Amino acid sequence: MPPQRALDARRDSHGRLEPVDALAALFVLGLPITTAELAEALPATGVDGAVALELVAVDSASDQVRPLLDLRPYSFMDARGAGSWWIASDLGELALGHAIGESHVLGIGGASTTLSGLMIGEPVDRVLDLGTGCGIQSLHASRHARHVVATDISSRAIDVARFNAALNGVSNIEFRIGDLFEPVVGERFDQIVSNPPFVITPRVDDVPAYEYRDGGMVGDALVAAVIRGAAEHLNPGGIAQFLGNWEYRSGADGLERVDEWLDELAASGRHLDAWILEREVQDAAAYAETWIRDGGTRGGSAEFDSMYAAWLDDFAAREVESVGFGYITLRRPTVETTPLWRRLERVQTHGANAAGLGEHIAACIEAADWLAVRDDAELAASVLVVAGDVTEERHYWPGADDPTVIILRQGGGFGRTISVDTGLAAVTGACDGDLSIGAICAAVAQILGADETALLDELLPRIRELVATGFLLTHQQVTAP
Repeated sequence: MPPQRALDARRDSHGRLEPVDALAALFVLGLPITTAELAEALPATGVDGAVALELVAVDSASDQVRPLLDLRPYSFMDARGAGSWWIASDLGELALGHAIGESHVLGIGGASTTLSGLMIGEPVDRVLDLGTGCGIQSLHASRHARHVVATDISSRAIDVARFNAALNGVSNIEFRIGDLFEPVVGERFDQIVSNPPFVITPRVDDVPAYEYRDGGMVGDALVAAVIRGAAEHLNPGGIAQFLGNWEYRSGADGLERVDEWLDELAASGRHLDAWILEREVQDAAAYAETWIRDGGTRGGSAEFDSMYAAWLDDFAAREVESVGFGYITLRRPTVETTPLWRRLERVQTHGANAAGLGEHIAACIEAADWLAVRDDAELAASVLVVAGDVTEERHYWPGADDPTVIILRQGGGFGRTISVDTGLAAVTGACDGDLSIGAICAAVAQILGADETALLDELLPRIRELVATGFLLTHQQVTAP
């Protein structure tokens, strides 16, 4: 049923909407309602207040109001529990009836919730939200930071984000206008979060440059710039988390391209610990179509065809075959010359961690630090515990005594699955906090009739990986409050 007809069906015998239906119709569906319905739905603000806040415009001839913003409730779960806010943003193309404008302020979408779920929520003093948009990441950061600085190149985005903070009674966010790190020159932060305008867009007049997604640079240069800026603006021990794209050029690996950016930083004396997770790779044509449609331009039109051709020409000029998308976590080492870890990987699935992935990422960083300062002898002497979300699957040929496949599956975190052999499965299963890895390997070697030293040498690198990915926990992680 069309939205207007569905709305009409909910009107009472007097032709009026209940307050909740009126607000949903106005701010979610973008449909006009009467001034009387708005007055009843917003008794404290009133029609005049909603006009003053630039939420609505009044058509005096029809005695109706139409929305100027999208306004809807947003609920979430983080390390501090459940929460909810009202979030304003610009109306989308469905409500507008046409493609969005270049200064459009985007609301909460999949990328927003992905980043907020990734955000580490440990208490810090200062957080930078780079490219705040509607302000959603700043609001999330405000729950664990003393002070948040939110920046954006768009003055409209800053106005909307400031409105959202005031609307939800959040007072520890400072808003600044400017491009990337320009508003915070010379400042450093304990945490940087960003859903930057990383979309790879042709630099031609026929293609709109949407402020919320287009950083005005060629190719994936903006992501490289954000990485460089993070190195300049993190306090020692500070962490940056953001989303990004990287190009696969002429068959070269996109993750290796990111690795080269990090190498260039290190060569200039700016070292960063880094964990890069690639979630998806799209071929160039599919990528172009995705982002053309994202702006509200539909297929089959001359405008779509023109933009599509421009996008493909842009990719061809740099020999781009596909584009990777993923998550970037960086940390400035406390000792500048000794980064502890760099991990680049592809992860296809997520687990069922209701509070998001931030806690899991923090735990993996802690594990990486623990592993970095322990050699194999120290790891063998360590006592580890299987994480509570890990399960084991065994598959057998009919009638066989021994399994043909053994899989360890992670219920939370990134929902990883790892194939293991009998030896590693036995060692992992015996990690209950009582015996050291070396002692367990000795017992397993005896049972399997294997050489103890050879088995330990074979399994230690794989045990390191299980610790790094959260399948096995250190004593420190198990006993942490």
